[in-house]
Amino acid sequence: MVIMMDQSKVYIEVRNCSAPVGIREIPVLDYGRFYDEVCSMLRDERFHCLTYFCYPAGEFLKFICFIADDGSGTIRILSHEQSNGTSLRSITSEVYAMHIFEREIHENHGVVFDDHPWLKPVRYPHDRADGQKAMDDYPFYEIEGEELHEVGVGPVHAGVIEPGHFRFICNGEKVLHLEIQLGYQHRGIERLLTESGAGLRGAILSEDIAGDTAVGHALAHAQLLESLALLEPSASLQAERCIALELERIAVHIGDTAALCADVAYQLGQVACEALRTMVINTTQYWCGNRFGKSMIRPGGTNFPLTEEIAGEILAVLEEVERRYGNVVECVYNMPSVLGRFEDIGTVTRTQAVSTGAVGMAARTCGVPRDIRSTHPFQHYRQMVVAPVMLESGDVLARGRLRALEVSESVKLIRRLTDEWRIPGSESSRPRYDLPLTPGSAGISVTEGWRGEICHVAITDSDGRLQVYKIKDPSMHNWMALALAVRNQEISDFPVCNKSFNLSYCGHDL
Repeated sequence: MVIMMDQSKVYIEVRNCSAPVGIREIPVLDYGRFYDEVCSMLRDERFHCLTYFCYPAGEFLKFICFIADDGSGTIRILSHEQSNGTSLRSITSEVYAMHIFEREIHENHGVVFDDHPWLKPVRYPHDRADGQKAMDDYPFYEIEGEELHEVGVGPVHAGVIEPGHFRFICNGEKVLHLEIQLGYQHRGIERLLTESGAGLRGAILSEDIAGDTAVGHALAHAQLLESLALLEPSASLQAERCIALELERIAVHIGDTAALCADVAYQLGQVACEALRTMVINTTQYWCGNRFGKSMIRPGGTNFPLTEEIAGEILAVLEEVERRYGNVVECVYNMPSVLGRFEDIGTVTRTQAVSTGAVGMAARTCGVPRDIRSTHPFQHYRQMVVAPVMLESGDVLARGRLRALEVSESVKLIRRLTDEWRIPGSESSRPRYDLPLTPGSAGISVTEGWRGEICHVAITDSDGRLQVYKIKDPSMHNWMALALAVRNQEISDFPVCNKSFNLSYCGHDL
């Protein structure tokens, strides 16, 4: 892996899951220069922020920003340092997609961003900087007007899925504004991962970050530890991991198709897709003993190596699922009553997607080609060409149709991966829970889960122990896209809009 530094030493440049960089190698800028550089990069659509956070480092706070260059496939890392209790100029006022990162920094460390337009709590962690800020006192946006009314949904009702509170401001049945308050199940996952180190407990915790993305998050965790330990998995193991990731994508997309049909009362589509999803997750269970892929991904190796028998079962099931699912979606997307509830409903424009930093499906349905498998490949995707599936209308129909198109593409990828998995002399090894991590370093691992990009970053101390562990689920970007999607819609369209994104509450809350 080649580490590149530009001549002015503004940033250091790495590849996804490459060897870690020394903390001292990351350029430290004065905040004015940092602000200008970040704003300049993020005004160009080919760049987007993977994560931005800070942590205590002696008597000051160290801020580190990771920016993806979707054109070159590299990741730029730059930093600044500030004393505790500092106030900073907000980047959000220039690049709105940074709002969530600055809000989290403010909540966790008390840093004030003077001109931030929306400096509100994100998660309410137990160790937040201001313990007086309570969930019951969340400062919802208000609009005055006798003809307006507010509608609150959750967290108890929404807790049937996961707990979250949705506050609508409506004029009659039309939604003028939606604000989404989360944080009800903050579990302290990042702290628990630093305590767990590179052991089995950390691998198990990573699977529970977002339950419907067990493979995606576990893979991000495993390859992060492997990069910090300078360990390159076998070629066959890398192919196996990609197969598992695509199986997860297929299962969730088919399940979401069922849920979309249920929300518009198309019961035939619902039950047919539920049955097909069951076939896929049962195949994952046949492979590793768990329908959601838990225990499948482990650092350094696997307890459930792919075999010819398992590969044959996967291919046989997918052949049947692809055929039957194709018949179902042909009915779904040609039925006038369904199209009437999907088409031009919950539209997010391309401009909105870019400005909010949307990733994954939410971006690709608006014509924004963000797919880490293509732009910053990892595992066996580095040996393949993955063309992102793209649509442009940005509505519920696009988010539904994209699922169907991606299922077809994932089946093709798995067929190719099973062919390329049979690599002579490349066998999967057993997991490693004693990986020696490079001391005083930072590593980054990004995967493309079914929702979009998953980013894990770790920083080690001088003894090689995990000092900081930061996680970003794609939902952290995309909740704002949902809030924008329902503006000027009938409030009765909210359920289908919400399901068309199917964002993660616990993945956001951590």
